[in-house]
Amino acid sequence: MPSAQPIHTSLKTYTFAQLFKLSLIKENQTMTNHLSEQEIHRREEMKALIAAGINPYPPETFEVNASSIDIRKNFKGNEDKYRNVLIAGRLMSRRIMGKASFAEIMDSEGRIQLYFNRDEICEGEDKGMYNEVFKKLLDIGDIIGVSGYVFITKVGEISIHVKEFKILCKSLRPLPVVKEKDQAVFDAFTDPEQRYRQRYVDLIVNPKTKEIFQKRARIINYMRNFLHERGYLEVETPILQPIYGGAAARPFKTHHNALDMTLYMRIANELYLKKLIVGGFDGVFEFAKDFRNEGMDRFHNPEFTQLELYVAYKDYHWMMNLFEEMIEGLVADLYGTTEITYGEHKVNFKRPWKRISMYDVIREITGTDISKMTEEELQKAAAKMNVVIDKTMGKGKIIDEIFGEKCESLLIQPTFITDFPVEMSPLAKKHRSTDGLVERFEMICIGKEFCNAFTELNDPIDQRERFEAQLELGKRGDEEAMVLDEDFLQAIEYGMPPTSGIGIGIDRLSMLLTDSNSIQEVILFPQMRPQRKNEKEEKQTP
Repeated sequence: MPSAQPIHTSLKTYTFAQLFKLSLIKENQTMTNHLSEQEIHRREEMKALIAAGINPYPPETFEVNASSIDIRKNFKGNEDKYRNVLIAGRLMSRRIMGKASFAEIMDSEGRIQLYFNRDEICEGEDKGMYNEVFKKLLDIGDIIGVSGYVFITKVGEISIHVKEFKILCKSLRPLPVVKEKDQAVFDAFTDPEQRYRQRYVDLIVNPKTKEIFQKRARIINYMRNFLHERGYLEVETPILQPIYGGAAARPFKTHHNALDMTLYMRIANELYLKKLIVGGFDGVFEFAKDFRNEGMDRFHNPEFTQLELYVAYKDYHWMMNLFEEMIEGLVADLYGTTEITYGEHKVNFKRPWKRISMYDVIREITGTDISKMTEEELQKAAAKMNVVIDKTMGKGKIIDEIFGEKCESLLIQPTFITDFPVEMSPLAKKHRSTDGLVERFEMICIGKEFCNAFTELNDPIDQRERFEAQLELGKRGDEEAMVLDEDFLQAIEYGMPPTSGIGIGIDRLSMLLTDSNSIQEVILFPQMRPQRKNEKEEKQTP
């Protein structure tokens, strides 16, 4: 047990009523008028502990030597290593039955039962204090440390027989209490908006939430190791950029006071990574936070995580194979199989995946061949298909809208959509055999895009012309049109080798591989609209 005094040795002969009297529990009305009855009561308990000489927030370390999952998995009944365990965590339940009591403690790995015996914890005059402390001054949510030995109860429950315990942190707000009656759950912390705003409470009371983020970490680690093993270099590129580029999106804008200049939060890190390819690296990648000033829904958050990879002397066919191999291995690593369930769908990532060109999939699903249409003909075709467009849209945007509205949602199994129209892809190399197309693919699954990849355009003359075409779209009112980046053009004028690049949405991939129906479920602290005062009052933790 740590050197700090356990709680029972510092109470001596105080009664619960005396502790409250000693603590002078009068609170200033302006401090308590916004608190619930339970919150006020817990502050009274805290003062009672302080009056008794017990620090409810002790500064000493508490060195644990066991975890709940280790004990539950490995204890068989007689191992020496479990005869003196130290474990700390949050008190999640308790049942007081005279001199014997049971409780449940939750550490970072899970939960385990505790057994308390008053006659063993308290001696002499302290016996009368057992209920005063455990019943009246400790609450569900308090963080405690205990020492004792592991045993198995008569009903077969692995438990810790507590010899000493210590308060490590007094909880001043009550946790939501989940009660079940006839399989209905009451007082559960299930409102999505409340869960996202108070993720810390969500993580405490909803075990599945913690599992999602543990799995997300495994996803990132697997992908990082996959690329490290192939010799590619992980790098960091600027988040604040004087010119935003690498994608078609609206940026967030800020101002740098010392330089007196406008800067943009990056919408992609593509152009910087390709500059590193120019500089001589054969393969570079980055797990990047990107920011796009666009709408929010269950598949979009203004701040999101993306993996971008660029490899010299490769093309989009090679990148398709690499991505397919990575994701098949990732799913097998997570689940021991290549087939998972997402919502009502069974999705199988066993290679090879279907590959089909954008024009072909549009023709298969809509019955219309748009491959040779002019912009005016595309506008008429979109109207006939009831696809809403506007005058700011060029050919690329119209085709993208037709695909998004009529085709994307029908693609459930992992599918590579290949060979996009050149108007849709200002940074991709022209197709080696078909005029009007570029060498690009997206992987679509469960009706959503999960990656975007090119054989990268390394012709500086062609790249300048593409940027200038984007400028013309911007003049027509397209707020997502790309801007012209002279420094990037200068870089590739020095010569960029043939290169393939890919961007992979980590948040969406995490959604898919954890069966989560909203991007907010897989982002620890998603962006939320401001909460009005009356909403805050209504959504106070019970």
